Amino acid sequence: MVHKEDEVATVTDWRGLGEELTGSLHLATPPIGITFSSERPPGVASFDAPMSEPAEDGRRGRVAAGCVFWARAAQTTFSTVAEDHGNCSVGSLTHGLATLADVAGNGDVAALLGSGWVTPEGVSRIPVVTQRPGAITYGPLTETPDNVNPDVVLMRVNGRQLMVLSDAIPGLRVEGKPQCHIVAIAKQDKVPAASVGCALSRARTGMTPDEMTCALPAGSLAEIVSAIKQTAETDAVVARYAAQDARRFS
Repeated sequence: MVHKEDEVATVTDWRGLGEELTGSLHLATPPIGITFSSERPPGVASFDAPMSEPAEDGRRGRVAAGCVFWARAAQTTFSTVAEDHGNCSVGSLTHGLATLADVAGNGDVAALLGSGWVTPEGVSRIPVVTQRPGAITYGPLTETPDNVNPDVVLMRVNGRQLMVLSDAIPGLRVEGKPQCHIVAIAKQDKVPAASVGCALSRARTGMTPDEMTCALPAGSLAEIVSAIKQTAETDAVVARYAAQDARRFS
């Protein structure tokens, strides 16, 4: 068993909870689990895409940004290490893989600051995972290995789905840029957080204009799923009433 901070009980039915999430919200993309651990979980494959050529500042990685792993994880389970994330300074920062001092001189950070997209003060306030992980594992929640207990459950959602989540989760935080910091919020603060996305992530991942994301603390997932199911059922009742009532105007 991989030891990690705030480990969730191993008896959690991740498959069942993932299926309930997908069914209640009618998700187009299955929810994924994100697990921070001190080392790679035994039996979990390493993400093995080729390492990129280095940028002028030396940045390299196996994908353009850590948020790209979210899309890949909808199909398969894999583990990553810090160097795999190395092309995106912001994602490395939010996921605890690098400090602000480590990335402050990188070209992508300079581009973001130079454009006015973010200020130096804003960078210093970005939520981050505080304990550096040895590995981060991604994969479909319904296919979570027995020796892995996710810290965060991440979903791609649309406006209607975010409506349900907002009603089901009082005080749901809705965040802006950078998109990846909602993972740190769910991991560190143990509270759900949604994101409207950010231009950096949308360009690197190909997210559609109507897609947003939501990160849930895995330790509270059963209670959150129960609230989502109840809210979705209530919304369905109201929607049927409204559709029937609207027939008077046809």
